[in-house]
Amino acid sequence: MLDEFKKFAMRGNVVDLAVAVIIGAAFGAIVTSLVADIVMPIIGSITGGIDFSNYFLPLSSKVTATTLAEAKKQGAVLAWGNFLTLAINFIIIAFALFLVVKAITKLKAQEPPPAPAAPPAEVQLLTEIRDLLKSR
Repeated sequence: MLDEFKKFAMRGNVVDLAVAVIIGAAFGAIVTSLVADIVMPIIGSITGGIDFSNYFLPLSSKVTATTLAEAKKQGAVLAWGNFLTLAINFIIIAFALFLVVKAITKLKAQEPPPAPAAPPAEVQLLTEIRDLLKSR
């Protein structure tokens, strides 16, 4: 049973998937920082200093807080600003992955097909003999 698990875990696909998940998590953190620390502040400055992450719509009359964290403690809120930030995260990640896949596809398309292998010497000799006999 342990040997079967080792064979399964060491397959190329499983290892590739594990690497992809780890790289994806790191890439997600980078994009989250890009959106939170660069994109959203620029959008906020264009729109007059608006911080979208704290925009919410209270769904309860008990919610009187002005920040999202405090409002969530008081009751139900619709955190549309946070959703907008995450949607921008998704769009950036999807676009970046599109560019990566497009580049990989382009690289694969440029690889020339492998040259056909030369026939063994015996086959080449027999072909020459056949062609010589045909020409007579």
